[in-house]
Amino acid sequence: MRFILFGQADTLRELVAQHPILADCVEIRHAEQAVSNHEKPSVALRQFKQSSMRLAIDAVKTGEAHCVVSAGNTGALMAMAKFVLRTLPGVDRPAIVSFFPTLKGESAMLDLGANVECDATNLVQFAVMGEAFARTVLGIRQPSVGLLNVGEEELKGKEVLREAADRLRNSILPIRFHGFVEGNDIAAGTVDVIVTDGFTGNVALKTAEGTSKLITTFLREAFESSLLAKIGYLLARRRMNNLRARVDPRRYNGAVFLGLDGIAVKSHGGTDALGFANAIGVAADMTIHGIIDKMKHDIAAVQSASSQEVEGKSE
Repeated sequence: MRFILFGQADTLRELVAQHPILADCVEIRHAEQAVSNHEKPSVALRQFKQSSMRLAIDAVKTGEAHCVVSAGNTGALMAMAKFVLRTLPGVDRPAIVSFFPTLKGESAMLDLGANVECDATNLVQFAVMGEAFARTVLGIRQPSVGLLNVGEEELKGKEVLREAADRLRNSILPIRFHGFVEGNDIAAGTVDVIVTDGFTGNVALKTAEGTSKLITTFLREAFESSLLAKIGYLLARRRMNNLRARVDPRRYNGAVFLGLDGIAVKSHGGTDALGFANAIGVAADMTIHGIIDKMKHDIAAVQSASSQEVEGKSE
């Protein structure tokens, strides 16, 4: 693996010099501009064409790099990546996907905020892309897919969800469509891929993050409440460390912009070296296992099936 680092060259050289192992695998390219976290995506797209973020995305477009990983402004990264890399043929909108721990292992969920409102076609495309992501990054041979809804019954939820479910049930693709899932199914690991619109997905994600912090705080307060509790912590320390490692958000760092004709991964801005390394690992897995080609193939199959269905109805 080799890296091209975009940014202030002098600063980057000093940092890279602290790690001799990087000497032969890092190329530094100077960038005059940097997109701040407060910059509007539309402004960043128009006025920051020489920024480190834009130049890194351009490198993917030209083939100099296989993928781009950034911890910068999410909106700006999405706007630039969509403008430069374009969407895959047959994909109307890209979606943000990430993965997290469940009672049964790990699950992926999308969309996490890129599209506030979605129609049935968007949700079907998200399901196809999410299934490819689960195969590629999570290593699940035949991922199960569920649509997030207010109930499991087929008549529950909006018409958009029912239409998307009907199309997925009758898809010619080898997708293991579970049906509708509810909010409590997310942590339970009922399915490997949860599909929803960006509004619902973002709320679900932030709720899960907040609940995790709440439980962590309660546990810490409980173990610090008395001398006996502190002794109890010492006795349970190994198990507590295992729990902490399992729910460590750094292990699941790396949200992916699926649906683009190129690999772009968003790292959390507040993560450390381990978290950023995991984001790079996600990008590398997607590159090595050819997720773009897989998604192109599956989306083309969906388009073909839809065309045949329309022709059948017209006859």
